[in-house]
Amino acid sequence: MAKGVVKQRKSRRCLWCIVAIVILGGIAGGIFYVVKKKILDKNSSSTSSLEDKYSDALKIAMQFFDVQKSGKLVDDKIPWRGNSGLKDGSEAKLDLSMGMYDAGDNIKFGFPMAFTATVLSWAILEYGEHMEHINQREPAENSLAWITDFLLNAHPSQNVLYIQVGDPKEDHKCWEKPEKMTTKRPLKLVNSSKPGSDVAAETAAALASASLVFKKTDSTYSSTLLKHAKQLFTFADKYKGSYTKSHPEVATYYNSTGYGDELLWAASWLYHATGDTTYLRYVTEENADKYAKVDGPTWFSWDNKLAGAQVLLSRLSFFGDKGAKGNSGIDDYKKSADELMCALLPDSPSATASRTKSGLIWITKWDSLQHPVGSAFLAVLYSDYMRASDNEILSCGDDSFEPSDLRKFAQSQADYVLGDNPMDISYLVGYGGKYPEFVHHRGASIPVDATTGCSEGFKWLSSKKPNPNVAIGALVGGPFKNESFIDSRNNSMQTEPTTYNSAVLVGLLSSLVNTSSPVKSLNEN
Repeated sequence: MAKGVVKQRKSRRCLWCIVAIVILGGIAGGIFYVVKKKILDKNSSSTSSLEDKYSDALKIAMQFFDVQKSGKLVDDKIPWRGNSGLKDGSEAKLDLSMGMYDAGDNIKFGFPMAFTATVLSWAILEYGEHMEHINQREPAENSLAWITDFLLNAHPSQNVLYIQVGDPKEDHKCWEKPEKMTTKRPLKLVNSSKPGSDVAAETAAALASASLVFKKTDSTYSSTLLKHAKQLFTFADKYKGSYTKSHPEVATYYNSTGYGDELLWAASWLYHATGDTTYLRYVTEENADKYAKVDGPTWFSWDNKLAGAQVLLSRLSFFGDKGAKGNSGIDDYKKSADELMCALLPDSPSATASRTKSGLIWITKWDSLQHPVGSAFLAVLYSDYMRASDNEILSCGDDSFEPSDLRKFAQSQADYVLGDNPMDISYLVGYGGKYPEFVHHRGASIPVDATTGCSEGFKWLSSKKPNPNVAIGALVGGPFKNESFIDSRNNSMQTEPTTYNSAVLVGLLSSLVNTSSPVKSLNEN
């Protein structure tokens, strides 16, 4: 079913492209690009150079999704990648060959993969026109569908969701390319007796948000995504429990610290996708007291979606959503989002001290860039919401800030990633003159013609030579608190890239490609 859907969707987009080219070709004067509600920047020359930088970086970052794809690769754009995982799911008579590997190994973890899809959907919905301007919207949608097709197949019945392909322990005993995997590929699932509210709700969020992305281009596929999203949310809410309690062994890799944030996140996306106020009541009444009441700002990541839900729900307040009118609970989410923005702004009286000397938000030494990139993405979204709704002032104590202050903060985090840092290194592989060459990534580290097996492959891990293959578009883990970085393949803490961090980076870069006003409803896309 899934593969047929992909082919059908591609052909429809191609037909649309031909029609669009014909129409555009006939317009006198040849208008190259039009953005609905575009806001022109007075400093056009400096803005243009910034946009070029972020456009170039976005084109590179988008390619990492191709690096991470599993299955039978169509129009393979990465020369050192090939078909892999073709029999994944066969033990359950399912086709789980698609999807993406989470990082530098060969496992498919459903929890972070679903988060990747949700964030990529959000980026397309908010900044799809920016992507389209530089021919990146179609690649983004294709990468999204590569994940959502997997997630649909992983949900064969209402209360069953397959959440993992492969055994991490066995997989980590080997260092081999995904094309040459020799380890078994067992499956893990959650169901009514082994609940996983966090992973089921995140998958619901992914499918609900993706249903909005494909609503106009493939209504049948969009309806299918939404149907599964509703079922998964009901399953997550009815059979409450953390998936790492049901499968404790997964906690070593992707431990969930709670499922309340995913339930709120999923319900928020389902409201945007359906307009059903039942989902709005879910996030503002009893469940708000259970899951949304926390002390201070939280950090947006694959494990904690509360900050994302706050910003997403603040849309309703900014743009005067009819269903949210008079709902004080929505105002509470916006107040929390205001507090987060105030914490991010370096000149705010409530600015967080969790940052490096150069101003990078810094929360943890493992995969340190996930939080600053995620924070910057939320900040620029909030900035655009403020500007588009004529809410030009953010009050932080006795001080006031404007949307441009949030955008400036977001740019500072993006610029740090792209090389404006004490190490003078771009943490985006393939961008700039200097970037990591010893990325902790199996496929990138092993020559295409190598024939070594499982344990013999570790010689490539310990090799002193740079990777023979460039993991183009990879966002590596990032610097330590003192802003040092050790480019070593054995330093997975700093040099391992992740697909989900790439999704957030794509969102951030897409927002900076141009300055435009977001649509008032995500259903307008």
